[in-house]
Amino acid sequence: MRDCYRMVRFCKIVTYILVLYCVLSCKNGEEVLIKGEISNLENPYILVTWLSADTLAIDTINVDTKGKFNYRNQIDTLTTFSLYLNNYESVAVVFADKGQSLKVKGDALLPDLIEVTGNEINNDLTLFKTQNRELLAQRGQLLLNLSRESHVDTILNKPMSRHDEIARLQLLNHELISQAEEFIEKNPGKFSSLILINNFFINSDNPQALERVLGYLQGDVTNTQYAARLRSYSERINRSGEGVQMPYFILKDKEGNSIYSHQFKGKYLLLSFVSTAGIESRETIDLLKEAYREVNRDSVEFLTVYIDSDIYPVEYVENDSIPWSVVPEKRSWGSDIVDAYNVQYIPFNILIAPDGNIKVRNIPAQGVVNAIRNSTED
Repeated sequence: MRDCYRMVRFCKIVTYILVLYCVLSCKNGEEVLIKGEISNLENPYILVTWLSADTLAIDTINVDTKGKFNYRNQIDTLTTFSLYLNNYESVAVVFADKGQSLKVKGDALLPDLIEVTGNEINNDLTLFKTQNRELLAQRGQLLLNLSRESHVDTILNKPMSRHDEIARLQLLNHELISQAEEFIEKNPGKFSSLILINNFFINSDNPQALERVLGYLQGDVTNTQYAARLRSYSERINRSGEGVQMPYFILKDKEGNSIYSHQFKGKYLLLSFVSTAGIESRETIDLLKEAYREVNRDSVEFLTVYIDSDIYPVEYVENDSIPWSVVPEKRSWGSDIVDAYNVQYIPFNILIAPDGNIKVRNIPAQGVVNAIRNSTED
């Protein structure tokens, strides 16, 4: 869970950096000052990255024993500074323009609650955090528990299974998405609304929701490169959304045999994306095995894609006991099928109907059998 979460957050941060560079034209450089105090830092420094010209620049910020720091830099235009804390365990994002003085305050263990103030964008985003502090705190603590492989709810002080924790995390995310949409609808002309769309809707499994919130935007923000990229992304994910025809693919199984998407027409297809590492992927495979024993093999097929570029060929012992086709994808996250089906994290399951339309995205492994049965009854 920690690796997937960190990967998603890193992708978001890179998106901020690349897009914001294109938003405004370059002017004469002026100094920006970032002052802060962050508790629970494990190291006496913070790693900071930003885009300078066409290069991703990296620097270190020294902090004292109380987590206080001062950082100065010369920038030409609106710039995103990403402050990596505790060896990339968490990150704080600061939006800065030349000549500004900004303040950062919070807890490295709860990065979503780190407050940044000093200009309109940061102030708006901090206001959103303040208004949703309880939800963000609960989510942050739950993510911390999962990253430490803890099975105790530190808020309610009672044991929780990993499945319960993940289900609760999904509920909290749903509530935060609702709050983000409300903020965006009330502030359609603010750049902070674009940031919230990127934070809460860019990795959503509901393309309609992303399309809807983009429709709220008004004024100058609609003409920015940031908004254009979000619209382009929305159009792309709609091509693999629920109810649309499954994108074409051709894959090679572990024996080297070709697998084509059209081979599954007329049957249900459970397409799963997993890793050879991680508890969640292993649990997903175990649950899918249980589901596979219950489904009608004449009308249902399973296909699992392993996307481990640094562990190829895939040799994980579970592969030998999986009774359906397994594909070790050489290109990992850069593969065509990952892009075509908009897979943002793993494990990830997609149920495709016999007519070739995508029926359910991100379906839990334990829900596959009931989803097929209910569809058959309908």
